[in-house]
Amino acid sequence: MTASERRTLLLLAAMWGGSFVFIRVASPVFGPVIMVEMRVSFGGLLLAGYGALSGSDLGFRKHVWNYFVLGLLNSAMPFMLVSTAELRIDASMTVLLNATSPLAGAVVAAIFLGEPLTIRKIAGIGVAFSGVVALVGLSPVSHDPKTVLSIGACLLAASSYGFSGAYIKRKMADAPPIGLAAGSMLTAAIMLAPFAATSHMMKPASVSAVLSISALTVLCTTVAYIMYFRLIKSVGPAKALSVTFLTPVFGLIWGAVCIGDRITPLKIAACAIILAGTALMLTTGSRAAAALTEG
Repeated sequence: MTASERRTLLLLAAMWGGSFVFIRVASPVFGPVIMVEMRVSFGGLLLAGYGALSGSDLGFRKHVWNYFVLGLLNSAMPFMLVSTAELRIDASMTVLLNATSPLAGAVVAAIFLGEPLTIRKIAGIGVAFSGVVALVGLSPVSHDPKTVLSIGACLLAASSYGFSGAYIKRKMADAPPIGLAAGSMLTAAIMLAPFAATSHMMKPASVSAVLSISALTVLCTTVAYIMYFRLIKSVGPAKALSVTFLTPVFGLIWGAVCIGDRITPLKIAACAIILAGTALMLTTGSRAAAALTEG
């Protein structure tokens, strides 16, 4: 990996780590439904425009119905779950819970794709899960029903990414990468449009909320996906997947710097344990969860 590619990897991780902060700022203002609808509709249009300008075949003619399934699993459902959860829990906890998506991908791949759960994979899942248990169980947050449901929503979002990776591998192996991104966003926008039309903003729009949704749409969705697929093309999916290990670190940093989330020893330890388990699992060669798993 060249110096330029390493810089791209770091910038990508920084943008995807920052997405959880932007969600935390924008969601309580626009509301989860309107915020996600804005993100997927404008982000999808920008990605589709980029694909058209670059002469890429987006694969809509062949995969349009598959894109609707992918839009549900990889965009509409996880984005809504995370955005709703961040009304109750901070961005740094959310980014750590989201880091379990490769683990969910391994389990889904074992069930639906026949990829064996080796001893090493099981050990990695167990280690990472212990980090989640420590983070949730020892965290000083109030463990009232709404908070517990929010934590569950983050884990369900991570699982949804796992299902999307398996679906891509089984049904859409020949779909163009930029088409996967644009197609999942645009179909998610179509599915969420009726709900967004009947939703209302939770608070009057603020400058910080407008800037956050703009950054979430342009930087963390459009630019980040373009960079990610270029990185896959230049270094391969295995090395590009190392962004999984950097995103939570940046999420913790941005949460502390931008919105005052506390970086506690517990969060640092949980981050290390979750990523250690993920590294242990990914060294076995499973790539089912590597599809489109940002926040």
